[in-house]
Amino acid sequence: MSLFRVILSIIFPPLAVVDKGCGSVLIVFILTLAGWIPGVIAALIIINGSKK
Repeated sequence: MSLFRVILSIIFPPLAVVDKGCGSVLIVFILTLAGWIPGVIAALIIINGSKK
């Protein structure tokens, strides 16, 4: 988990998970529309869960 991705997930969460697949982007986008904090939390979980 790089510092750039963490900052990007705080500013615009769907853009931080764009390389994880369409489903991840869609889920994070919907959660961001529902509320900014759920989108940030989901993006951080998705980024933290990857082993790349």
